[in-house]
Amino acid sequence: MSAEDREKWNAKYSDPAFAPRNPSPTLLSLVDWLPPTRGRALDVAGGAGRHSIWLAKLGFEVTLADVSAVGLQVAQRRASDSGVKITTIEHDLERHGLPVGPWDLIVSICYLWRPTPRLMVDALSPHGVFVMIQPTTINLTKHEKPPRDFLLQPGELGSRFSPEECKGHYLKNCYFVEDWSLDDRHDAVLVVRADKPAE
Repeated sequence: MSAEDREKWNAKYSDPAFAPRNPSPTLLSLVDWLPPTRGRALDVAGGAGRHSIWLAKLGFEVTLADVSAVGLQVAQRRASDSGVKITTIEHDLERHGLPVGPWDLIVSICYLWRPTPRLMVDALSPHGVFVMIQPTTINLTKHEKPPRDFLLQPGELGSRFSPEECKGHYLKNCYFVEDWSLDDRHDAVLVVRADKPAE
């Protein structure tokens, strides 16, 4: 990510009204798919921490990775106000890959860099879970944002995680749907679980 993009996000998070506090209703609806034993969770591009804080309340040991130092400061303040602890790291996934795992849960919500899904599933623990929620181009029929460059093509995510693809990478495709979501976006919603041999 460019320095210009980083400054753009820092400016956005400097506005107290910019970042919502409540977690995505779509993510909330997936709670039964999350690892029951909790463990280490990574919130990729989690901004001001709305999902990290919720996951911490569920008992996960959460690391929030984002390029915006300002957003991470907001996340730490909000976590403290909520009575939970999260770890925040300023991290550019596109330059440095994922923070060191393995992770029992990785969530990617409204963040699109196309190599991301494969990087993430490779970083899962033997029975870790990957959750991705990303709007598709159909969303443009109702909303101007996110712009097209940040949208999946219909069927794109599902084709990457077909049963055949998952089997070859020690994964189980647990849940996949494309539809208008509880967030009033046309989202691709994916949950996959690793099924790796124990090392």
